[in-house]
Amino acid sequence: LGALQSVMTMLWWSAVLAGRVSATWSPEHLVAGEAALHGWGMLLGLFPFFIFGFLFTALPNWVNGAKISQRAGIATAGLMGLGVLLLSLGLTSLPVALAGLALHALGWGLGLKALFLILVRRPPGQDPRQPWLAWWSLAGGLGASLLFLLGLAQGWDEILALALTASVWAFLVPLFLAVCHRMLPFFTSRIVPNYVILRPYGPLWLMVAASLLHGLLEALGLPAWTWLVDLPLAGLCVWFLVRWGFARTFHEPLLSMLYMGFAWGALAFILYGLDSLLTLAEAHVRLGLAPLHALGIGFFGSLLLAMATRVSLGHSGRPLKADRITRGLFWLVQATALVRMLPDLAPGVFTHGLMVWAGALWLLSYGVWTWRFAPLYWRPRADGKPG
Repeated sequence: LGALQSVMTMLWWSAVLAGRVSATWSPEHLVAGEAALHGWGMLLGLFPFFIFGFLFTALPNWVNGAKISQRAGIATAGLMGLGVLLLSLGLTSLPVALAGLALHALGWGLGLKALFLILVRRPPGQDPRQPWLAWWSLAGGLGASLLFLLGLAQGWDEILALALTASVWAFLVPLFLAVCHRMLPFFTSRIVPNYVILRPYGPLWLMVAASLLHGLLEALGLPAWTWLVDLPLAGLCVWFLVRWGFARTFHEPLLSMLYMGFAWGALAFILYGLDSLLTLAEAHVRLGLAPLHALGIGFFGSLLLAMATRVSLGHSGRPLKADRITRGLFWLVQATALVRMLPDLAPGVFTHGLMVWAGALWLLSYGVWTWRFAPLYWRPRADGKPG
């Protein structure tokens, strides 16, 4: 479902962008602004499918707990999938759109409940810190989704914007940081000889706090001061990249793809900090949406493709190797981020028509990825093991 959503949500947005650029067509009578619906589709409509799919397997393993029941998995995926479908069909019908958002949130809540029960019933002696951070980040995402539902029901654009801010800084950034903190050293230890796993929690808590503070400052309308947390957050990302041994991963493409995605996070936070300082200085130059797309496409999008590739290969009984096509798809995601950022970084040189090309590159990369990897989920494992 996440793979399909990665294509469908961008198909709609690409059509919107093409209509804007050509001035020949644009959607009318939408239940909310185009940008708000695009934000929900990419942030709250896309990533949770992959996140729940990953955590339903990984989180019980992290705490040596019981497996998620098939019933809970089907209920979560089914309700969220039906919700997305109804929202897509109800873009011009408020009651249908609200029903879709409600069903999506209900499925999200059932998934949270299933993970919560795993955590509270875990065997003694297990370290629950990363699992609980992942759970609370998912809870923040549900809160953002409910805020969006409220804003749509009442026609409050400010609440819609607040919901999208929360979805980035109280949901996705903390969750991606938690997963990277857990998985990047583990994956590296399976490839790099004599590797010592390093997972200090102090820097992780500082990064999560910085993310939440950024979201709070943004919500309060204080963008000139987010640099106080953005630049330390970027510095900690760079510190982790060095300590985890990014330079020792280049010989293994699938592993280095994960690190490159994490490096996008450092770059995104630097751009956010720079834009904040420009705002503080009342400069005439701004970075526009470049930091957001460095974060959304570069950090989230790259890590999503790399992590989903590794998990899909591993759980389908295939070798953990990124072939030439997979590597090419990953580089297409890098190109997507750069192409989308150029009109904001150099507005006098590049026009916003490049946004259409960015949408096309996303569709190409994730479309081909879906065509190659989605069938693995309903086929037997290649190694003959159960699953």
